[in-house]
Amino acid sequence: MTLRARSRSLRDMNRLEEALQDSQQACTLDPRDTGACNGVGDILARLPDRQEEALQWFDRALELEPDFIQALTNKALVLGQLHRSEEAIASYDRLRSLDPGSAEVDISLGQLHLLLGNFESGWAGHEARRKIPSFSAPYPKFSQPIWLGKEAIDGKTILVHVDEGFGDTIQFARYVPMLAARGARVILVVDGPAYPLLSNLAGVSQCFPFPAHTLPPFDFHCPMSSLPLAFATRLDTIPSGISYLPALAASRVQAWESRLGPHHRLRVGLVWSGNPNHRNDRNRSIPLRTLSRILDADAAFISLQKDPRPDDKQLLLEFTGILDLTADLTDFVETAALLRCLDLVITVDTSVAHLAGALGCPTWILLPYNPDWRWLLGRDDSPWYPTIRLFRQPKPRDYDSVMDRVRAELTAMISKRV
Repeated sequence: MTLRARSRSLRDMNRLEEALQDSQQACTLDPRDTGACNGVGDILARLPDRQEEALQWFDRALELEPDFIQALTNKALVLGQLHRSEEAIASYDRLRSLDPGSAEVDISLGQLHLLLGNFESGWAGHEARRKIPSFSAPYPKFSQPIWLGKEAIDGKTILVHVDEGFGDTIQFARYVPMLAARGARVILVVDGPAYPLLSNLAGVSQCFPFPAHTLPPFDFHCPMSSLPLAFATRLDTIPSGISYLPALAASRVQAWESRLGPHHRLRVGLVWSGNPNHRNDRNRSIPLRTLSRILDADAAFISLQKDPRPDDKQLLLEFTGILDLTADLTDFVETAALLRCLDLVITVDTSVAHLAGALGCPTWILLPYNPDWRWLLGRDDSPWYPTIRLFRQPKPRDYDSVMDRVRAELTAMISKRV
């Protein structure tokens, strides 16, 4: 028991090799300790290229205890990460039979369906996020009914309220004009940095930054990330206009043009890391050094990276070929104005990727092997954003081959410009 407890503590401190030793020792002392077996698998699943081993340990725990929910949960998650989707779905179905009504199972299965493009099942499962306080941004309790597409809203006032991150907010803002087209008066509440960008969104009657302490009367409310469900979105019905954000003031764009100087070379914006507190940050963010493979290309590179991590901050000072103007990117409007001046954005999966896509900017996203659900599988385009191109890892943590492909494509793009 002590070894297992210490292993969990070491795991939480990301001292994975030490944690693995403790879990393995616990199994040696008691080969029938299902918790220790599951612990070994859990740690192996976090280590590079050891997910197949992890499955063996989850199976070992399940042989000893067939209804061990945590081991079955971990197994389903790893099967999904390995793209063994049918087996993952079967494991989730087994979990639902063991633990009916589990929000965690519903949302995990829902996101797997979304990743596979099974939107009807996916949106329904995605709704379970509202039962998990740690999953979504704080969402107020309203006495008015929630609207999920069933009631007529012509002549009604509907409150659309932020419930997830900035990327989700930008992605699902496309649905707001569709509410207005149904005759609704729309009140929009979004996080502060997104407020200047979305306050003039088409179809919005009033917009407030979160937290909005006083709101006008409304008839229904809808979490922003529930809008795709409310509109029964399928792959072939995604509202995917080239650009759906409000027009930017020409003076703001011109101010950035002036700061960037003569446009003799291809202008390429760079983002290499996202929120370090994101659940999948260790897979989706990369160190700045990973981009070094492309930095000798004949292009003007501009950093769009807010709050670089300590190692990256030092490296950014050394890479004199990257222009860093991020101190003046005070909100999404300023970032959008700078994006309008660029020829290409190369980014990991962050809110800037969504912003660039929503503006219709040519954008290349560097994706991990197991991407977020919205980027789907097996394609290099996005049905959500027509100007986005996806560069996927062929295997977990393999960004070297991704950067080789990016370099080849960037070189070709530069040669066409000359």
